Amino acid sequence: MERREFIASLVAGGCAGMCVDLTLFPLDTIKTRLQSQQGFYKAGGFRGIYAGVPSAAVGSFPNAAAFFVTYEGTKSLLAGCMSTHMAPVTHMLAASLGEIVACLIRVPTEVVKQRTQASPSLHTHHVLLTTLREEGVRGLYRGFGSTVLREIPFSLVQFPLWEYLKTLWWRRQGERLDSWQAAVCGAVAGAVAAFVTTPLDVAKTRIMLAKAGTATASGNIPLVLYEVWKCKGVFGLFAGSIPRMTFISVGGFIFLGAYEKVRRMLL
Repeated sequence: MERREFIASLVAGGCAGMCVDLTLFPLDTIKTRLQSQQGFYKAGGFRGIYAGVPSAAVGSFPNAAAFFVTYEGTKSLLAGCMSTHMAPVTHMLAASLGEIVACLIRVPTEVVKQRTQASPSLHTHHVLLTTLREEGVRGLYRGFGSTVLREIPFSLVQFPLWEYLKTLWWRRQGERLDSWQAAVCGAVAGAVAAFVTTPLDVAKTRIMLAKAGTATASGNIPLVLYEVWKCKGVFGLFAGSIPRMTFISVGGFIFLGAYEKVRRMLL
């Protein structure tokens, strides 16, 4: 990847991440509270809908920038050694590696954000200091494994589907897509990926919100999913799926549309 492409991916990814995270933050709060062990209303209901937004604001730019730099860099690297018909595999590998790198930044901000969302009476800095005091730095990475295991399947669906829909549309109209068309493809791909991976998102949320020392906090995803299924059935496994699909569908439109627009402006 050339220096110009690197900077374009870095800036475009960061701007896209901030746009979507801050615009759709209330939907993310509702989803978190629907998935929490204590239930929607005890977790705050519709009160303090922007609780935890400082954590999202701090983490969104570097998180998205890290993903897209890794994604585009891996695509460029693999393009030279893989044939065109292997493009979906290239996109899958690039997206998976991008998610692993991004999660190093995303998980600490997600832990603080979700704990603040589920306890709106607390401030972001108070949650951060309490987590560090009681669990140390490891506490900020609680749920790292479950987050990666959620994000990789999500990206394995979203990004190859996004690239495929763009290619399909481009072939039909016979010219390069506009940014809004890439955004529509991103919205469709995001909605499909969001629904399929909702159970993993439920497990991730519960692990992050669990009290230290409990069985849930240990991060055993199959155990957490079994407990949810046993208590709430299939509906429990897909708790928050509607706001999650809405968030990611609209988010995919903004995120991938903004990314394409800013990147084209910089190249």
